Amino acid sequence: MRNVWGCPCFEGGFEERQGCVFLLTIHELYHDRDQRLNYAITPGDEVEDLFILLNEVKQQIPSITAVSSGAIASDYQRLRVESVCSRLGLVSLAYLWKQDQTFLLTEMIRRGILAITVKVAAIGLSPAKHLGRELADLEVPLLELKERYGINVCGEGGEYETLTLDCPLFSNARIVLDKYDVVLHSADSIAPVGIIHPLAFHPEYKNENSSRSSSNDNVVSNGLHKVHEVEGDFVLPDIVKCQSSDLPSDAEKKLELCISNMGGELFSLGCWIQNPSRTSKGLQDDLASVLRRIELQLSENGFDWSNVLYVHLYISNMEGFALANEVYVKFITEKKCHLGVPSRSTIELPLLEVGLGSGYVEVLVAKEQSKRVLHVQSISSWAPSCIGPYSQATLFKEVLYMAGQLGLDPPTMMLSPGGATAELEQALINCEAVANCFNSFISSSTILFVIYCSSCLTSTERVEIQHKMAHYIQQEASNVHQTRRMPNPIFLYILAPDLPKGASVEIKPVLYVPENAEDEVQIRESRPASKISKQLNDSALQVYAISGKICTVLVSVTNDFVKKSCSETDVKSGNWHRSERNLQTMATFCVVFLNKILSENDFSWGDLINLRFYYTTNLFGSADTLDKIFTEAFAELSLVNNCIKIGETPRYNLVPVLGSGRSASMDDIITCELFASKL
Repeated sequence: MRNVWGCPCFEGGFEERQGCVFLLTIHELYHDRDQRLNYAITPGDEVEDLFILLNEVKQQIPSITAVSSGAIASDYQRLRVESVCSRLGLVSLAYLWKQDQTFLLTEMIRRGILAITVKVAAIGLSPAKHLGRELADLEVPLLELKERYGINVCGEGGEYETLTLDCPLFSNARIVLDKYDVVLHSADSIAPVGIIHPLAFHPEYKNENSSRSSSNDNVVSNGLHKVHEVEGDFVLPDIVKCQSSDLPSDAEKKLELCISNMGGELFSLGCWIQNPSRTSKGLQDDLASVLRRIELQLSENGFDWSNVLYVHLYISNMEGFALANEVYVKFITEKKCHLGVPSRSTIELPLLEVGLGSGYVEVLVAKEQSKRVLHVQSISSWAPSCIGPYSQATLFKEVLYMAGQLGLDPPTMMLSPGGATAELEQALINCEAVANCFNSFISSSTILFVIYCSSCLTSTERVEIQHKMAHYIQQEASNVHQTRRMPNPIFLYILAPDLPKGASVEIKPVLYVPENAEDEVQIRESRPASKISKQLNDSALQVYAISGKICTVLVSVTNDFVKKSCSETDVKSGNWHRSERNLQTMATFCVVFLNKILSENDFSWGDLINLRFYYTTNLFGSADTLDKIFTEAFAELSLVNNCIKIGETPRYNLVPVLGSGRSASMDDIITCELFASKL
């Protein structure tokens, strides 16, 4: 339903109404020249008329900061409103987004919205019978047509349009339509199209007994009939572009670039600043250098930011989050990403402590530009908005990469009160809302859950988070009808110094979303029987493998491994990690064991998408030292069975954390996270 609101209560010009609620609803864009889902600035398009109008409103009423639209299910309309709002620095409000249409129809009628149909264009709706009818009179027929033909009862599919003549917001008067013509636009025998063309109307005051002074009469004559001319020669501002002259030079920086694999359809890039002095010129300076280096690497291989599916943004201090975003938007913009901006997760990590500069970025890159992006910038009751150049989720070849979700209450964008478990529950609800847009459920489709916990949490609160997480997944899985058996998801807990908005917890799910939900999925139960696996407890290994498609592995190197692999003297002294020999043993074990798991699940290193080694900074002070040891371990593996080729850059990312592991205790020495795909 594209609803046209009449407003009979204007009192003066724009400048005199700053205290009023300014409602602007968007009707059908009949002259929309750009018919693609994602809108690009198109001269002469009706969206540009809306831009000019809202810019004029903003200039006349500077206090206006948001625009409210009635979008319910139409991405096409929502994206255009969001595009205009983004260019004008306004917030898009869409509180009806993804709400149940039957409920909305009933609520509109119950709350006293008097609207009449001014267009009908659907099977079962007749211009002779249904045009000019009040919405309340059409409730039953519309619900019947929904059951019979599946129409949208709120007209989201263009089934009908309305004109609001009265509602609770019209405090002074209602509109009375005196005269109109009925235009038969199409006499189609199945779905004829008819339109009402208003010719005359007048305002009818709601309180007829109230006395009206001469000043009020002037308000009627000068206010109700006042027309404000909008100049049409407004020049569209350029979208922010990355200007190299605006950014710091990289001449004095030693940049390290990690490329996982360039042979497959997917590969990951990781970039950081090798900085043994453990000092930094600042977050903006370091992050600009890192993003520029990634941009250059993409360009050298024939790619750009539109090929990027996901961005992991690690920063040294969450207080610089806003500054980091300022740099981020100079590189990654909607204009550069025509299929949609990548999803993103942002956390604080102890980067400077291990000599990695103030900014560390990982990007997941697809050679084929066929991703499907969900990017809702409007504030709604559905899920938290992503106001900026990152999206809620990105689907590529049956894998859904979801942005890190905080426990934000969608309508207010505030953290859910009640502590860490309340935030976690809200974050899970938000994840579920996003997953549902891809016809999936996090309880039955998730491959991997990465749960970032803030260091401000106590050990008891962390355990509560783990219990709440397990209970939610188990409970929701029992409520979802599953047509196929799926393995339990992998859980990875990361302890971070801080999270965005001071949150206690952030969730990052990765989901398997098959193209055909009815396809049979073969699950491989991976139970390595090799002698090397005896050095691990059963709980220290998690594998999620779908035959011929996906293999995800989590290996936890714990104190049990140290006791079995290091000398008793080193273990008792607590200085085992200071021995290079012990570190080499641990790195070799990780590499050989991961190779064994890949082989047993019919995957190879050529299928590798990303590999991360999370390590605690209190045990390993230098990233450079650990990097050399793992590089040597991979080189040895290459010599033994020739299964992997090591170039100048490693095939992994070293990620410094305060703690990591398969449980909320996060007491691993090293946690290995591997993702391989044949999709």
